[in-house]
Amino acid sequence: MSSRTATASGRTGRLGRFLRDNGLGLAFITAFLVVLVAQAFAGHAAYNNRLLTDGMARAGLGDYITSSDFGVDVMENWQSEYLQFFLYIFATVWLVQRGSPESKELHKAGRESDEDQMVGERARDDSPGWAASRGWRQGAYARSLGMVMGLIFLLSWLAQSITGTAAHNERRLRRLQAPTSWSEYVFSADFWSRTLQNWQSELLAIGSMAILSIYLRQRGSPEFKPVGSGHAETGVEG
Repeated sequence: MSSRTATASGRTGRLGRFLRDNGLGLAFITAFLVVLVAQAFAGHAAYNNRLLTDGMARAGLGDYITSSDFGVDVMENWQSEYLQFFLYIFATVWLVQRGSPESKELHKAGRESDEDQMVGERARDDSPGWAASRGWRQGAYARSLGMVMGLIFLLSWLAQSITGTAAHNERRLRRLQAPTSWSEYVFSADFWSRTLQNWQSELLAIGSMAILSIYLRQRGSPEFKPVGSGHAETGVEG
């Protein structure tokens, strides 16, 4: 085998391993981008229908994806998703659900011991550096995922409120009505109707997952118990 062929084969092998080792993340990122593009095209068509109804000229795709209408539609979904993860991460520290693989074992409710969490003097050689440290570094790292999820939620919620204000005022101006301020919009029925309809669906979905996974199985998924496990087994994953 020539050196060029061997090099190409090695690159192919590394690419194959990379795709295998990161398949879950890559699949969802790809699916996200595909759906976001599809949303842009569908939203563009609906946006132009509203413009025509109001007697306005049609907008180009580029104008639509940089508009407040597209921005608020994207942000209101992002903030509800990250709120779901933020609440779930912190709720599962203290709350348990008997029989659910989404829950910790019943006796492990709470922050757990340093030994269980492998922090401080109980850290292993391959533990992250901040897990082995003391003080604020360990405390911050021990809560880093929840804090980042919470921060993304707050930023996307803020972005939703700003883009929502702009979109709301655009609709008002078409009807020759005076625009509203950001604070007025944030306390308006329109804002909370859009927000709460997303929150309730996310909370229902995560509650359903925790309860249905007590009795139902999905073979091979680490999110569920082994098919033959008992309904009362808690915190067991396949």
